Amino acid sequence: MMGFGLAIEPQLWALLFAMVRIGAAFVAAPVFGAVSVPLPARIALSGAIGVLVLGTTHVQPPGEVFALTTFLAVAAEALIGLAIGFVLQIAFAAPMVASEVIGMSMGLGFANAVDPSSGHSTPALGQFLSILMTLLFLAVEGHLVLVDLVVRSYQVMPPGAWLAPERLLGIALFGGYAFLAGLLLALPVGFILLCLNIVVGMLSRAAPALNLFAIGLPASLVMGVVAILLALPAMGDYLLVIVHEALEAAPRLVLGA
Repeated sequence: MMGFGLAIEPQLWALLFAMVRIGAAFVAAPVFGAVSVPLPARIALSGAIGVLVLGTTHVQPPGEVFALTTFLAVAAEALIGLAIGFVLQIAFAAPMVASEVIGMSMGLGFANAVDPSSGHSTPALGQFLSILMTLLFLAVEGHLVLVDLVVRSYQVMPPGAWLAPERLLGIALFGGYAFLAGLLLALPVGFILLCLNIVVGMLSRAAPALNLFAIGLPASLVMGVVAILLALPAMGDYLLVIVHEALEAAPRLVLGA
């Protein structure tokens, strides 16, 4: 018997309690948290992994359903899951930062498209880089690493444990990695476009009557496309580095492992 006299099977209550951390991680994590993933699919996946967790680790849920300690325990579980997914989501923000830098330099700041993973308007180049990073994330089995990380989190941080303040601070400071990785990702193309802008500026000084809008914008667009084609192998390699960095940072920042 639990709060308000509700008779709930202990195994079912333990499964629902374990699904809180798993579901929170999937809501915040990339790929799983995309709006294109149906909610029933997330619930079913969370339940399947919850059964795996109950079979490998001992999860002791609170004794009462409607109690303050239960609400605090659920909040702690949700915070741990959100932190795991949020660290990965920070790394996936790097392509968006790079697309903003490259797009503004190329004159594609107005070219926006609806991102199917978030449902928001994003630069077209950013959508391309995000899809490329998602494919790399799946290629290195990042989704399986995320599931393994969530399962291992019950051994390191059993139910009832809270994230330490220094870990929350480390996760917040890791947000700066998105800007650093985004700028490094845009560095090859941005450098070429910077050189082009310097040349156009020198032409404007040498020939003041020259129409820069008729020459500079098409030149920036063409040179930007060529630069992206030339730098795409290096950008793909660095996207893979970002994925590995995120998968290594998640257990270090959240679990301290």
